Order: sequence, then structure tokens, then C-alpha cells
Amino acid sequence: MSKTRQLLVTVRLPSGITYSDALERLELSPDEVDAEYGLVPLDADRGLYVLLVVERVAARLEGRDGAEGVEGVYANPRISPYL
Repeated sequence: MSKTRQLLVTVRLPSGITYSDALERLELSPDEVDAEYGLVPLDADRGLYVLLVVERVAARLEGRDGAEGVEGVYANPRISPYL
């Protein structure tokens, strides 16, 4: 995945969906999503998950009419020790 700015995208998908199925359903290619971050369940029972994607992909997902399950796009601030 590119080292460009990355954003968190919250999506609503079927409960228990796999990472590869989520990419297919959202029409994303593997190079557009941070595979190490993966598909993180926020509330798997309600089908809420988070993906870390490059900024252009977040804009594309957010801008689609009737976007499949896209709930919101959020910043991914760097977290470091407070010295």
C-alpha cells in the first residue's frame, strides 16, 4: 500500500464478513487498503467494521451515491508517546 495519507473508513457489512469479501463488496483492490491493519470489527454483531485506506479511496467511497455500507470517513492521527 502506498505511503500517502491514510484515513479510517467505517463500513456496515454483513456480520462475520471476511477481509477479502469486504474488499470485493466495496470494489476495492488490495493495494488500496492496508492489509496489515485489516478489517477491524467495531461491533461485529451490528456489522460495523473499519478499514484503513489511502485518501483517494476514502473520497471515492464517501462520494458514491448509495455507497455500500459506508458510514463515515475519519482521520488516522499519529499516536506517539507523550514525553
